[in-house]
Order: sequence, then structure tokens, then C-alpha cells
Amino acid sequence: ETYKNLKGLDRVDSVKLFLLVGESNTRGCCVGLPCDALMTSVSLSQWGLSNLLYLCSLPEAVLSVGEEPRQVLLRVYGAILQVSNIAEVMSCCCPQGVDSLVLESVMFAVLAERALGPRLYGVFPHGRLEQYIPSRRLLTHELGLPDISAEIAVKMSRFHAMVMPFNKEPKWLFETMDSTDITTGCGGSRLHKPSVTAFPPLTGNILLLENREPSSPDKLMLIDFEYSSYNYRGFDMGNHFCEWMYDYTYDQWPFFTASIQKYPTREQQLHFLRHYLCEASGRTGQQLTDQHQPPGSDEQDMLIEVNRFALASHYLWGLWAILQAKISTIQFGYMDYAVTRFEAYFEQKKLFA
Repeated sequence: ETYKNLKGLDRVDSVKLFLLVGESNTRGCCVGLPCDALMTSVSLSQWGLSNLLYLCSLPEAVLSVGEEPRQVLLRVYGAILQVSNIAEVMSCCCPQGVDSLVLESVMFAVLAERALGPRLYGVFPHGRLEQYIPSRRLLTHELGLPDISAEIAVKMSRFHAMVMPFNKEPKWLFETMDSTDITTGCGGSRLHKPSVTAFPPLTGNILLLENREPSSPDKLMLIDFEYSSYNYRGFDMGNHFCEWMYDYTYDQWPFFTASIQKYPTREQQLHFLRHYLCEASGRTGQQLTDQHQPPGSDEQDMLIEVNRFALASHYLWGLWAILQAKISTIQFGYMDYAVTRFEAYFEQKKLFA
């Protein structure tokens, strides 16, 4: 589960790695590598806020077998995604934890099949083995670049249009609390926002691919779907706009910086929303209306929708950070992050609520 634990392995055990049908090419010469060869070929790739990532490479002296990849990414789920740890913090969550990890693997495989994400080579109880794609994580300040913002909007729109084999009906929450239907008389039409397969695009979950021309319309890839589920589209876009405010590359405690002033302007939001809607309607980017044109009624409604859902994003990740502070072993100022998200929630609530 950590690099120290990996050193205890004598050799790679293929029995414990459940390879997917059609991906048996990962059973090549990597299986049975001696411990010393294994250790020289595994390195900590990067830190995430939920998982540990290891870049696994075949030693130069070892020839690959057939189409076996020479490099793969080993993802070890962090404490918040491992069922046993979640159960210790919140009772009755074990089945839900298992379901979420299985659904995420299914989603990952479907996206890979449609060339929208990395290939999935195998899964095991505490992680998975996936395709390594030469790239780097998108930086926070790059989110505001017009071409980058437009491509994220287009890819998010495509992702939202996908039909996933998941149950859309709310289940866990309403089975564990008393609820009352208050839709009647509360302006129900305002509540019927489109429900989509939502992908919370944290900055580190968007890769900038190597060897792509700056003008290429396909230089980004979305990754990491453990927090994806059916949700309102406004939450996804509001969550994305919130990420403009946070930089996770800071190398000193608490390992992030925050600036509410970096939240996208109205013009930047319209630029994003118009590319999203253009893709959703089947039009091309060249058919966009003048970026300086005042928003239409649909765009105005969407601006309200997205910015109100941004408040839900702050609330969600604030609670997530409090939980992480209790169980995570990753070095990150989770409680500082929680305070920052709730401060942003109350500050922006004055503007958007």
C-alpha cells in the first residue's frame, strides 16, 4: 500500500491482480520479476489528494512480450476510498464503498473504450493498474487560457452526454434519514436542472498531453473518476469554476494557496458556457456567437445555476477535507483547506444565493 510495503514483495503476483478481458498483455515479462528488478522499476509518480500513484517501468535489460506496455501507472487508493477505513469513520458505509469503487472501474473502462480516458489494465481490492500517458497536470493559471477553457468545456459536455449503466435514483441518503417532499409550491420548475454523469474536474485531474501542438483542439485528457456520479450539470461547472481559485503545487505547508479573486469573471464564465452549449447542441466552435454579445435568457439562467452550485462545491469539499484530516496519511493541510472552502462558501453566498 506504500513504497515501504512494496519492498516486502518477493515478486509480482498475477493471481492478486484481476486483469480485464482483452488486457492480458500485461501478463508478460512483468510477472515474476525478482524483487530487486521490481524495486528499480517502481517510482512514486506524484502525490494526489486521495490516492498514491506509482510509475512502473520494465528495466531496460528486460524485453517486453508482444504488445505489453513498458510503463504502467499503479494507483493505490487512499484511506477515504478504501472501504475498511471508511467504515471505521462512518458506520453502514461498507456496501456503498464497494459499489462506488466497482462503478468507478466500470466508468473508467467505458471511457477508455471510447478513447476518452486511459486504458484500464487491471483492478485489485485497493487500487488499479492503468495506462501511463506521457503528460503533465494542468496548472491552475492555465485554466483561464481561452483555448484551454474551451476544450475543457467541450470535453465536459461530451462526458455529460454519455449514458452510463448506473442507477440514477438517489438511494443511500434517503434510506438513512427522514425526508419530506417540499417541491409543491416552491417553484418546482427552478428545481428541474439537467442531471448528467458528473465529473468533478479538479485541476490535477486534467492532463496536458505531451507532443501536441498548442493549437490542437485535443491536447487535454480527463482522468480520475472516483468521485464521479449522476449529478446536476451545474455542480460540475460550478465546481470547475471554484478550481480556478486553488493552486495545489505550493511546496510548503499547507501545500496549497487560495485566492477568491481568481474566480472566473462573467465574461470568462460565458466563454466556457457557450463552448459547452455549442458542443451539446452539435454545433462547432466556429458557430459560436460573438463572445462580447450579451447573454441570452438560457445563458443567463445557466450563469445563475452554475454559480449557485459553486456553493455546493465549496460545502462538499469542505466536508471532504474534514474527513480526510482524520484518516488520510497524505501530507496536506486538509483542515486548512476545509476552513478555506467554507470561508469561500460564506463569502460567495452573499453574491450568488
